Amino acid sequence: MSHESLAYGCAASALVGIVFYALLGGADFGGGVWDLLASGPRKQRQRDAIAHALGPVWEANHVWLIFVIVILFTCFPSGYCALVVGLFLPLHLALLGIMLRGAAFVFRNFVQKTLSRQHAPSARALAAIFGIASVISPVLMGISFGAATSGNLRTNQSGAVWFEGASKIGWVSPYSVMCGLLALAACSYLAAVYLTAECDGALRDDFRRRAIWAGTITAMLAALVLILARREARWFTEQLFSPVVLPIVALGMLLFAASAITVWGGWHRLACFCAAGQIAVLLIGWGVAQRQFLIYPDVTLAGAAAPAATLRFVLKCLPIGFALLIPSLGLLMFVFKRSALERG
Repeated sequence: MSHESLAYGCAASALVGIVFYALLGGADFGGGVWDLLASGPRKQRQRDAIAHALGPVWEANHVWLIFVIVILFTCFPSGYCALVVGLFLPLHLALLGIMLRGAAFVFRNFVQKTLSRQHAPSARALAAIFGIASVISPVLMGISFGAATSGNLRTNQSGAVWFEGASKIGWVSPYSVMCGLLALAACSYLAAVYLTAECDGALRDDFRRRAIWAGTITAMLAALVLILARREARWFTEQLFSPVVLPIVALGMLLFAASAITVWGGWHRLACFCAAGQIAVLLIGWGVAQRQFLIYPDVTLAGAAAPAATLRFVLKCLPIGFALLIPSLGLLMFVFKRSALERG
């Protein structure tokens, strides 16, 4: 196998990790958003449902983020260096948000379950931290995606990294900010759809309405992102509408329409599969569109790849890792989700 083929194989493995993180970790972020926006007579029941849905697996989902980071700095060290230097602030703020939301989630539940009512203000403060961090992290990750695909993040052979463009803060532009808002809306939509399958009765109707609103906003933001991409990331737009990528994008749009129809019609389990499929297919479309580059236009996958021996070793180890990881996560979800259903 050639060096270039090995690089593409490792990049495809990282894309698999991104897809799983979006489907699982992204829904966790969305759950935090709905926790922050809980309202109405069933406000506390909404938060309890979110906590029960997140509780068994929310921290385990970050294994996919760790997996992607390890693949990047092992297989594409120079590209990883350029990314973390150029996007140091948004990426580290996103990681800070992940840590804050995790700590706030744990301590809030501890305060609510074990301490007296006089600690209610502490529980409310922790709930606010959990919700706000759940908003900030996906927005910053989406902004980082926009900055990496815009073509404004530049690097050279000496390792210098800089941003081109008029913005004083290079990673903040209309296109990248809109990508951040789109990531937030997609996470919220995914979480709301999942929660319709976790609940029943009036509580299910609450999350169904939220799913409809979040899906509508997601579609509107996606259209705005495409409009802005025509101006700020034209190369990426051309790739999305190329003969190779366009069928993948079209399939993603069909799955989005199917998820909207199934949510509206009350086919909640099917809606979960359609919504997850939509996100997965669109992320795969993005990966295929950017298949030659880690950072456009200066960092190609082949150029940033580690020596062939390193790539070959990683690819040989991945089946062993997946054979241990995926059944473990499946068993974790099966045990706790079954327990939740039996309690219900």
